[in-house]
Amino acid sequence: MRRATLKNVFASSCEVGLNISKTAGLRYLDRGKSNRLYILITFVITLCVLSSCNSNNSIKNDTPPPPKRPVEESLSQAAELFKQREDIEKLRQARALVQDVRQPDHRNYDVEWSFAKYSLFLGDKLTDEEEKQKAFEAGRDAGKIASRISPDRPEGYFWYGANLAELAKLSPVTVGYTSVDEIREAMNNVIRIDPGYQGASAYDILAQIELNTKLFGGKDAKAIEYLEKALQLEQNNSNIRLHLAEAYLGADKLEPAKQQLQYIVKMQPDPEYIPEHKQNVLEAKKLLETRF
Repeated sequence: MRRATLKNVFASSCEVGLNISKTAGLRYLDRGKSNRLYILITFVITLCVLSSCNSNNSIKNDTPPPPKRPVEESLSQAAELFKQREDIEKLRQARALVQDVRQPDHRNYDVEWSFAKYSLFLGDKLTDEEEKQKAFEAGRDAGKIASRISPDRPEGYFWYGANLAELAKLSPVTVGYTSVDEIREAMNNVIRIDPGYQGASAYDILAQIELNTKLFGGKDAKAIEYLEKALQLEQNNSNIRLHLAEAYLGADKLEPAKQQLQYIVKMQPDPEYIPEHKQNVLEAKKLLETRF
């Protein structure tokens, strides 16, 4: 409505300008100065045409171009590829599908947090340090965007904080030391909104902060507290059980650690996270062989 009104006002101004030009032109004719009339009329008409074109272009440019593919279709196909993420190329394809429907001028919440999620998993699989960093940075930024779009939902906060935590592991002195408070804030927001999100993994990330910042006051006891809370919410998350066993070992609680490791080896995995469970089983067996 605002553009239409401005356009009408401008059109009226142009008409008034033309009428003034005509009136002025008659006076000039009466004085025998017809050349000035033609110049004035030409100037006013040209100004109206150019401004009208600019107004039309502005209206067109305010409308974002459609994504390359339908968003829902792309997200659905990406989710199917993500299930095959043991093949890193499938994971790359899933992330690329979501990347193709990201629009800088028209952000979509589900697109942004999905891109952040796939960036995290891809970065975890990459072996080149520079590639890993770029993947985590892209995921961090997308998660941040998502958290701003819908601050009352957990996904944006979680994948923002998870990517930032991985960046902190890559650069513990530069990124890690300065990002601890931001990671904590993001995970506390997840817990506030939905403590069980992603298998209660927000507690797991808070525990990892404690375990990885012992030089700066992090405590095994606090990590254990977080992980035990997570286990109350989600019994079938082998990540939590493995990290709880590691925290128990750090606190010299050998028997509870052994129980968790044995449970991981025998437990039924979450069908959505079988690749990660397989890795956790290998880690659990290794700890059982080396520590007991």
